[in-house]
Amino acid sequence: MSAAFSSEAEPEPVDSSLGVFSFHLVETRASTVVRALTKPPAQVGLRHVECMMSMKLGEPIYDPRRYQAKRLAMFARWDDEASIDRFLSGPGLGAECASGWHVRMAFVRRWGAISELEGLPIRAEKRDPDLPVIAVTLARLKLAESLRFLTWGKPVERLVRDHPGQTMALAASRPHHTLSTFSMWNSATEMESMVRGGRPDVTAASSHIDAMGERDRKDFHHEFTTLRFREL
Repeated sequence: MSAAFSSEAEPEPVDSSLGVFSFHLVETRASTVVRALTKPPAQVGLRHVECMMSMKLGEPIYDPRRYQAKRLAMFARWDDEASIDRFLSGPGLGAECASGWHVRMAFVRRWGAISELEGLPIRAEKRDPDLPVIAVTLARLKLAESLRFLTWGKPVERLVRDHPGQTMALAASRPHHTLSTFSMWNSATEMESMVRGGRPDVTAASSHIDAMGERDRKDFHHEFTTLRFREL
């Protein structure tokens, strides 16, 4: 993890009504990934979970290197951190995830919405834009718009992958219509610069704002949200 995400400061409080979030990555068997995609975990304290297969940003759609069939990506919303601890100390998928990497997060703000996360406010906290930030996107793709989405989305993937402001970035998916991205940034300022195409030294800097314009013209998705978090 980037040193920018390490701090000795007193932890900030978390709004318990919003819960806490986590993002997990684990190298495992392909059969475990498939099982998680078809039968995600359920336990007391787990409010919502998205189990997906990890993918490399920017790789061609037909390139096998894009798809990490043995790497599970899991995004989850919990009542509290104790619920995460119980999951990781339990059997089955929890034990698998305990051997991997994860980050715990507090919700900061959102754009758009998906039904499974209904009730999240537009903004939960106002933060210094120079502080590190984590971004998660979740989309329910319209299958008929898949080709259009890929045409406009691939340049954005490469922009995020190669942007000097991010410290970690990947994509994830679950057949047949769930797509997600996860990225960690040195600051919200850097992330917003990427979104708005504000760095002329970055190749194809306008690709994100161009894709958003095309989405506004004709939406690619049934539902779409971008969520911003701070690390716990």
